[in-house]
Amino acid sequence: MPLHLISCRTAGWARRGRITLLVPLLALAILPPVLCAQAPLAPELWSASWIAHPEAPGDAYGVYHFRRAFELPARPERFLVHVSADNRYRLFVNGAAVAEGPARGDLMHWRYETVDLAPHLRPGRNLLAAVVWNWGVAKPVAQISHRTGFLLQAGSARDSMVNTGPGWKVLQNPAYSPIAFTYGDVDGYYASPPGEMLDARLYPWGWERPDHSDGGWAAARTVQRSQPRGVSQYGEAGGWQLVPRPIPPMEETLQRIPKVARAEGVRASDAFLRGAGDLVVPPRTRAVILLDQTYLTNAYLVVEASGGAGGTLKLIYAEALQDPEGQKGHRNEIAGKTIKGIRDSLTFDGGARRRFRTLWFRTFRYLQLEVQTADEPLRIHDVHGVFTAYPFQERARFASDLPWLQRMWEINWRVARLDAWETYFDTPYYEQLQYIGDTRIQSLLSLYMAGDDRLMRNALMQFDESRIPEGITASRYPSNLPQYIPPFSLFWVAMVHDYWMHRDDPAFVRSFLPGVRGVLAWFERHLDGTGMLGPMPWWNFGDWAEAYPRGVPPGADDGHSALITLQFAYALRRAAELEAGLGEPALGVRYRALADAAVAAVQAHAWDPARGLFADSPERGLYSQQTNVLAVLAGAVPIAEQAALMHRVLADSSLVPASYYFLFYVHEALREAGLADRYLEQLGPWQEMLALGLTTTPETPEPTRSDSHAWSAHPNYGLLATVLGVRSAEPGFRSVRIAPALGALRRAEGRVPHPLGDIEVRLTRLGVRGLRAEITLPPGLGGVFEWRGRQIPLREGRQQFRL
Repeated sequence: MPLHLISCRTAGWARRGRITLLVPLLALAILPPVLCAQAPLAPELWSASWIAHPEAPGDAYGVYHFRRAFELPARPERFLVHVSADNRYRLFVNGAAVAEGPARGDLMHWRYETVDLAPHLRPGRNLLAAVVWNWGVAKPVAQISHRTGFLLQAGSARDSMVNTGPGWKVLQNPAYSPIAFTYGDVDGYYASPPGEMLDARLYPWGWERPDHSDGGWAAARTVQRSQPRGVSQYGEAGGWQLVPRPIPPMEETLQRIPKVARAEGVRASDAFLRGAGDLVVPPRTRAVILLDQTYLTNAYLVVEASGGAGGTLKLIYAEALQDPEGQKGHRNEIAGKTIKGIRDSLTFDGGARRRFRTLWFRTFRYLQLEVQTADEPLRIHDVHGVFTAYPFQERARFASDLPWLQRMWEINWRVARLDAWETYFDTPYYEQLQYIGDTRIQSLLSLYMAGDDRLMRNALMQFDESRIPEGITASRYPSNLPQYIPPFSLFWVAMVHDYWMHRDDPAFVRSFLPGVRGVLAWFERHLDGTGMLGPMPWWNFGDWAEAYPRGVPPGADDGHSALITLQFAYALRRAAELEAGLGEPALGVRYRALADAAVAAVQAHAWDPARGLFADSPERGLYSQQTNVLAVLAGAVPIAEQAALMHRVLADSSLVPASYYFLFYVHEALREAGLADRYLEQLGPWQEMLALGLTTTPETPEPTRSDSHAWSAHPNYGLLATVLGVRSAEPGFRSVRIAPALGALRRAEGRVPHPLGDIEVRLTRLGVRGLRAEITLPPGLGGVFEWRGRQIPLREGRQQFRL
């Protein structure tokens, strides 16, 4: 069965890990949050209103605190509330943080979290408090917004006294202001949240605690009644259309920074990084301390300090340091290098044990503390991170007699974690946007490494929700700045097919068939008299190749791109299988005929018999790996000729080379052509990443903007699906095909999660052509094992054989 949200009392993910607090002067370790999934609240029970500050503009930057005190005669066994905000919130009960959100969506699918507050309640007076912030014009591109607002709806009429509306108070926090970043600040396109400037002298310390006085706070203003999606009596859809959160809460785990890399202006040991001693900066002193996490991470930054009234602390975060020429070089080397990147800033008020935590997480390996004291010394007690990511658990494993593959596995898994949050990210540092091209690869990694399909399901739905009337999806979603990359819509079709092959959930997959048809109809309308795709609007990105301006291959904009036409055929063949299995078989027949016609057109106009390769366009000005591997995957090359073509693709250095991203399709084409044993030979770029000290996979070869792009982490999928050879043999993963391709390996073993349990594979070479295999399948799963033309049926349980 697919992984779905289950009840509050049985959800294993609902009580995972520890959580630390978001804002200053709060207890660090608290009870884990309890997020519940249940049937949506009946529409007639939604009586709470969205509330806001009575005077602050709804679209401006601001940080707000909301409070509501209430009395209980006894501690209840269950006290459910549904919570949301715009842009973001963190909810507290009697001073303890219990939830954060909302999970990202759009106005027509605005998420709310369901939380059981009972474990944190007590007889007598109780306090609900929330911090809510709106990034205003500095909001990240992934943040869609209506206006600042907060909503809390009780799960029963009995508890309706806590509903947002009359009785709630609000205070705008004057301590915060945003730090906007430009292209020049980070040496690249930046779409993530702004930095935070916090003046502790203006902060309402203790606002979340029951003993804090809110006598000077304003009464919150009602801005709109709550409205679940689709329940308006007159079909109106204004403001936020509420839907339940479909994913678990994000992981939050204390993460210590292990190393002081260098210090200027003050002597600094690592004691303050362990919370075991203080870093004291004397009055009127400038101190600069560079910290090294030793690997890339996502973390909320926590600083605890005393004194230092009027002094400042600037925190600068970077994936890597730069030399005087702006080059990153070996990521472990710091000599002669400086830091450049996003930043936060604190001004101290002189109070004791002030604890600061960023509202939003930061991505960094290196963190620089720049302290300037005034007339008082500053005593820093602790600096650490709170790691955050989607709560994937590493269930898969791989081991072999080639040791460096394990190090590659680790950096690929790390970047898969960092690029997964409430949506998949292309990069957590620069953009935090969910792009289809990246997400398809990341989803396969999620299925194969964690066995968790919930974030993939969320992505499939969000891309479907992004479609425009003409039929195609947005390239990235959620996004407040619409962007359209038509070829990415074709990879969304392939992603729907991926899910269908790996999860037995026909109703869910069937819900996407109208969207799949809309995408394919858009492309069909752009076919011209040649049978190839003619001129197309928007950004027709194919791959980040130097020979492709803006990543656009020849003919993609002005017509007759072999690459995009073959990608259309690739999607058509997968859609044909979806229709045959779940939809309209006659439409599947038509899609196969369309694919055959598109392939025939490319063969007629772009095949070069002299070179034995496909050109990128009929003009034959460029030849690429990208076009030729898609020819194999789209069925444009006869089976008997595929291997020879792929040998040419690998050998011909004049071809436009595939990027790290598109090497996924090169590797898949090798397997399709019967050359899977050459897979490990293609992993040289990942050895180069390790040689550079990278701890995650980058966006492109050097010089790269981003050190954290999970579209480059696909070799972990390849080790499991190609080297060990574990693949779904039929829709729903109802049976498995294991066809190993060990290359030069003498030994390989691993584990692949399956909805029914784990698949275990252990392989050992015997002589030149022999093999000893031990396979364990979970109960209820069968399949076939293939090796050098032989097939052996597989059954549930453990089995051994020699070939």
